Amino acid sequence: MARASSGLAYPDRFYAAASYAGFDGSPTSSSKGVSSKFSNDVALLLYALYQQATVGRCTVPKPRVWSPIEQSKWTSWNGLGNMAAAEAMRLFVKILEEEHPGWYSRASDFVAEPVVDVEMNHNPKVEPVTENGNPFPETKTISPENGSMLETQDKDVVLEGLGSIAVYDQWIAPPVSGQRPKPRYEHGAAVIQDKMYIFGGNHNGRYLNDLQVLDLRSWTWSKVEVKSGTESLESPSTVPLPPCAGHSLIQWENKLLSIAGHTKDPSETIQVKAFDLQTCTWSTLKTYGKAPASRGGQSVTLVGTSLVIFGGQDAKRSLLNDLHLLDLETMTWDEIDAVGVPPSPRSDHTAAVHAERYLLIFGGGSHATCFNDLHVLDLQAMEWSRPTQQGDIPSPRAGHAGVPVGENWFIVGGGDNKSGVSETVVLNMSTLGWSVVTTVQGRVPLASEGLSLVVGSHNGEDVLISFGGYNGRYSNEVNVLKPSHKSTLQTKIMEPVPESVSAVHNATNATRDVESEFEAGQEGKIREIVMDDVDSEPMKIKTEETSERLIATLKSEKEELESSLSKEKMQSHQLKQELAEAETRNSDLYKELQSVRGQLASEQSRCFKLEVDVAELRQKLQTMETLQKELELLQRQKAASEQALNAKQRQSSGGMWGWLAGTPDEKADDA
Repeated sequence: MARASSGLAYPDRFYAAASYAGFDGSPTSSSKGVSSKFSNDVALLLYALYQQATVGRCTVPKPRVWSPIEQSKWTSWNGLGNMAAAEAMRLFVKILEEEHPGWYSRASDFVAEPVVDVEMNHNPKVEPVTENGNPFPETKTISPENGSMLETQDKDVVLEGLGSIAVYDQWIAPPVSGQRPKPRYEHGAAVIQDKMYIFGGNHNGRYLNDLQVLDLRSWTWSKVEVKSGTESLESPSTVPLPPCAGHSLIQWENKLLSIAGHTKDPSETIQVKAFDLQTCTWSTLKTYGKAPASRGGQSVTLVGTSLVIFGGQDAKRSLLNDLHLLDLETMTWDEIDAVGVPPSPRSDHTAAVHAERYLLIFGGGSHATCFNDLHVLDLQAMEWSRPTQQGDIPSPRAGHAGVPVGENWFIVGGGDNKSGVSETVVLNMSTLGWSVVTTVQGRVPLASEGLSLVVGSHNGEDVLISFGGYNGRYSNEVNVLKPSHKSTLQTKIMEPVPESVSAVHNATNATRDVESEFEAGQEGKIREIVMDDVDSEPMKIKTEETSERLIATLKSEKEELESSLSKEKMQSHQLKQELAEAETRNSDLYKELQSVRGQLASEQSRCFKLEVDVAELRQKLQTMETLQKELELLQRQKAASEQALNAKQRQSSGGMWGWLAGTPDEKADDA
């Protein structure tokens, strides 16, 4: 079964979107009809993208007459620079889908085409499709054209039974049964116990919130009936999980974690939702610390018991390159300020972890371009680097999917704003060598953006499972690939590297200029990296001349590393001396502080004693004043007594002398 066109392809889809947004379809269209439907910022951006797509680069002179509207329109258009028309069309439709998710179905100028399946028996059939619990029929019509199918299936996608999975390095469409999920992209996917879970996504500009499951043993689809759960662990509620797209779905223990994503009403910070497979309920996990701003298109990587979140696009369409860590045991956020040059702001990239230490970031896109650069973050040293890639380096892409299998990282799909990427590539994360696993042809889901890729098991072997995607039409197809030993163990590199030396270490340290040590062998001894310790036996497919060039390159890198290491040692020695001097000064200051504290305590004791003495003296002074008053009183009493006594003595003395002198007594005279 092959899939024919679904919906409108570009540029027809762009012109339909432009007509819906209020543009009249001519290159001279203005943005007057747009302002009523969108905010000023969005209207200006849509106007600029429309002009870029229909007219091209802004060549008109800047308006001289002062008009805020015309100035803003010119600035917005001129800021797009040399953006390609195809990319401008794509961004125009994407922004419209985010602002008005249902525009495609509500547009009056066109009718959405049904999903068409092409079969050889030419018998039409209708299959119901469920969206958010509401089933509705989705017509699937058989329509041959000129005696041939509308679109042939890719030659590398084999439509056979489960037995064909024995074929290596070939995409296979297994015979799935059950009610298929609604076609979508930018959804989340994860595998738990031989079951692949699909959550959310974007279909026709509408966000979804259904949870679908594919049994990887019977290849049967079914919908998970979500029970009324709790919106928050603190306050129970029956509010359903809001539809979202561009989120990440991670397995943690027996739960599915949905992290971040675009929603119709975005929150200020990233929300972490958990689905319990036993109770079939969603809940919002309470986190601590400073949570990152809400976003979509980010990468979320499980490293041990922590999630590492990088990049994405926030609700205001600003691209990000910040780095955050969420400890799943304590549910605490931590913003990481790594040294080195980080990747440029981007979204729709992929990430993987190697050896539980190195975080690899590949590809992604900005508003103007797509990337094929590879960045490595040492999670122990928290340092970014950009190593040299080897082999068949992939073309720039965004919206691709990746999954690690051992030390190999498989990348599928994606696009470059012009077309979907057809090749499936693999990166050996130890040697940083790329190679092509297989290539598909035609407009197939494997060459689309926003698809998902997980790793499952079949007959005891690892298999890659892709689902969904968008390349002008939405897909709900499942494809399976079993990687061979050649693709998983051998990459197109110049020279083998010893087992004791990881090329990620070498490539990372070649740009870091710091001393690097790592664990080697089962003994766990720390040994210095030796860049020229290469196996003397070259690979059969490599020439002796190539080996000599590689050895010379490695020796040159070794000399640079040794020089850098010497500089770092000198700087480290200088820092140690400065640290020792600082510690000595700190010790002296501490001793002086202790001495001052002792003197202060002594002075405080003396002060207390003086206060006691002053109080006693005041009390004595009051006593002396009282005694002084009593003394004065006694003195007055004494003086009075003496006066009375003297007077009495004078009287007594005058009587005797008078008697002797013959003076009559006064009493006798009175008589």
